[in-house]
Amino acid sequence: MEGYTGFDRMPIAGEWRAGRAGRTRQDTDPYSGEVLLEIPQANADDLDEAYRAAREAQPKWAARPAFERARVLERAARILADREEELAGWLCREAGATRPRAGLELSLVQAVTRMAAEQADRISTFQAVGSDLPDKENRVYRRPAGVVAVISPWNFPVQLSNRSVAPALALGNAVVLKPAGDTPVTGGLFLARVYEEAGLPPGLLSVVVGAGRDIGDAIVEHDIPRVVSFTGSTPVGEGIAAKAGLKRLALELGGNGPLVVLDDADLDRAVPAALFGSYVHQGQVCMATNRVIVDAALHDAFVERFTAGAAALRHGDPGEEGTQIGPVINASQLDSIRDKVSRSVADGAELVLGGEPDGPAGQVLPPHVLLGGNTVTTAAEEVFGPVATIIRAQDEEHALRLANDTPYGLSSAVCTRDEDRGLRFALRVEAGMTHVNDTTVHDDAHSAFGGEKDSGLGRFGGEWAVDEFTTHHWISFQHAARDYPY
Repeated sequence: MEGYTGFDRMPIAGEWRAGRAGRTRQDTDPYSGEVLLEIPQANADDLDEAYRAAREAQPKWAARPAFERARVLERAARILADREEELAGWLCREAGATRPRAGLELSLVQAVTRMAAEQADRISTFQAVGSDLPDKENRVYRRPAGVVAVISPWNFPVQLSNRSVAPALALGNAVVLKPAGDTPVTGGLFLARVYEEAGLPPGLLSVVVGAGRDIGDAIVEHDIPRVVSFTGSTPVGEGIAAKAGLKRLALELGGNGPLVVLDDADLDRAVPAALFGSYVHQGQVCMATNRVIVDAALHDAFVERFTAGAAALRHGDPGEEGTQIGPVINASQLDSIRDKVSRSVADGAELVLGGEPDGPAGQVLPPHVLLGGNTVTTAAEEVFGPVATIIRAQDEEHALRLANDTPYGLSSAVCTRDEDRGLRFALRVEAGMTHVNDTTVHDDAHSAFGGEKDSGLGRFGGEWAVDEFTTHHWISFQHAARDYPY
């Protein structure tokens, strides 16, 4: 099987071509600094062409029998499995993913695509609704929303694009996808090749790779898309909400995930969960364990074991077997992480594990561990790097207050030997997800991804995707003549 090529072009309105912005952007390997390719960027005219083609193609796609749409998604899932090694290589080179991290993402991508195939018939059925009028029948049908705009980030680029693209297509929509500038191939262009090979008709999926100043506002403000699906930072999400008008929004935004270790927790389970949540993909995960809140009874023992575990993590070339921490995505992100660590230490946090960045491009940051309060910078702000802040809690109630003392509410976790106690605690956490005796970074394709407070609107994944990408149409039948009041 030959590898995909032609990623210096993008699929716009059914044709792979260069963007018309008159500028190119280099796609670079964050570990080696190697330029992987240069992509001529798209502009607002390219975006408009993509939207118009999507609007034209969508009704015919929605009218196809559900099994035909499902068949395309099923083929796409098989292609993703067949090309797993090829796509994993792109994730290592473009996103800095280690091999195990790439494998985790690709297993989710395949599962989400298969799940989407199973949902294709949800616009073919109806729900009967009772009536208080004689001889009246009410039905509620699901219909495709129409054209969906998807804006995805660089950290889990394939999954965070496809978890919207796959169900949207399966349910009869067309999609215009804008991947992050750091990951244009894994975030969109590779997926477009997969769906093309799977038999998706032209025009239903366009990928526009362009600068925010050229297409960032236009992709949201354009009058054609009916749904905007965005995963990224809270400030950008707030800007989208202000510009989108009356469109439906599905926004998964920033996080500040607390993992709470109660006084009866099993440290043999809690420490590995916290290590994985803190350092998977260099901590560049919206559901990452940003804070580890540990009851005073276990705090010192936890710190000793956690710090030793973090120090043992191997950092370096993400393409090498055994590497657990690869490069930070770019120099700007690295500077932001180091600034937050410096400010935390200045605020009184104790840096018990750290190190200087290394690697050919100087972007591999070793794991960092800080001890501090809930107000130091690395605890109060989303770090998005290989940094863990451990916070001492006086007791369970204090731990809960600390966990909830954040404007974010995406993912969280609690560790305890008593599952009933864990459930009671979880129900009081202000977050979209709380995992008992697990990490904050969840890897179940059926999960409802979404948050509370400043972490977003809407739900992603599983059954909830059907609600995001369909509308309801009420149809009633009056089966016999009736007397009207006038």
